Amino acid sequence: MQGKVVFVGAGPGDPELITVKGLKTLQRADLVVYAGSLVNRALLSELKAGAEAHDSAPLNLDEVLSLMAEGVAAGKRVVRLHTGDPSVYGAIQEQMEALDGLGISYEVVPGVTAAFAAAASLKQELTLPGVSQTVVLTRIEGRTPVPEKERLCRIAALGATTCLYLSVDKLERVVEEFLAGGMFTAKTPAAVVSRASWEDERVVEGTLGDIAGKVAGAGIVRQALIIVGEVLSARTGGVPEKSKLYDPDFCHGFRIRT
Repeated sequence: MQGKVVFVGAGPGDPELITVKGLKTLQRADLVVYAGSLVNRALLSELKAGAEAHDSAPLNLDEVLSLMAEGVAAGKRVVRLHTGDPSVYGAIQEQMEALDGLGISYEVVPGVTAAFAAAASLKQELTLPGVSQTVVLTRIEGRTPVPEKERLCRIAALGATTCLYLSVDKLERVVEEFLAGGMFTAKTPAAVVSRASWEDERVVEGTLGDIAGKVAGAGIVRQALIIVGEVLSARTGGVPEKSKLYDPDFCHGFRIRT
């Protein structure tokens, strides 16, 4: 770790959902720059005595980079601790590009993203044969624009299982875009998981026709994951088509019929 920066995914919230490698890396760190607005601070209890921890929430990119670069120059083991998985809305590409410019090496330790924590809370598989074999991770445009080709109504036209980040405060518009896609209807199941895997997690389930009202009534306005898709019907309507993976008549290299 010395002489480089390690980006670590802290997981969605539950401190036990950090990976083993991520935890070991964190425990060896001399300097940790963590996303304090989202990362569970309980993870800071894993730091060794004397390790520094800096909350990046009030810092801009240059200030974050200065902390990391100074740490590397001082021979410290530096960890940049991101929420969830750093590759999903983690803004790490710009940090890595800057580190390239400074001649500082780095690596990335993946983490559990909120979509998978939300699916676990719902006890829901996101890919079901005959229903959906595609999972889309996306968001609706806000202060950060979304490319025109990725407008939510276009993505909704696929009919795939869709997980939306950073969008719960615009849920009415999310519903409008889904319905405009032509594949989903007001009866399509939808779920919102607020603070997935945290102790104060909340789950709201419904359909595209009523989910916005239910979420508004629950007072959920941030830090929530939206899942939309027919796979959510499986828990009430049954699995329409079983996977071939465990079909006794399905053969593969590890199971040969005799």
